[in-house]
This record gives sequence, C-alpha cells and structure tokens, in this order.
Amino acid sequence: MNTIKKLSASASVIVMVLSLSACANMSGQDKNTAIGAGIGAVAGSVLTGGSGVGTIGGAAVGGVIGNQVKTK
Repeated sequence: MNTIKKLSASASVIVMVLSLSACANMSGQDKNTAIGAGIGAVAGSVLTGGSGVGTIGGAAVGGVIGNQVKTK
C-alpha cells in the first residue's frame, strides 16, 4: 500500500512540474484565461455540490471572464 502512495505522490509532483513549465511561454491573457477557468471550475463544483455539469460550466464561465480581464 505504501508503494502505491509513493508512486501517486511522485506522479503528482511530475505532473505539476510539467504543467508549470508549459505556462512559461503563455501571454498574460492566456494565463488569465487558465486562472479564470481553474477558479471557475472550483466555484462551480462547490456551488453545485460536486456536479460535473456545474464544474464544467464554472470552468467555461471563469475562462471567459479571465480572458476578458486586461492587465497593464
């Protein structure tokens, strides 16, 4: 059982490192879109009690809002 936990933890760390390196060449608007989608997905999930439709809807709405935010 400990082997599975260690493998899962290692895989999680690898995925996080790879996903962070993928953001290196993103524009500010792209970053805002990704952040908005992430926050929207969490908010949609919380507001709908973990519904998949609520999560996807929240991600879509959050992504659109994040895309429209202008940074200086």
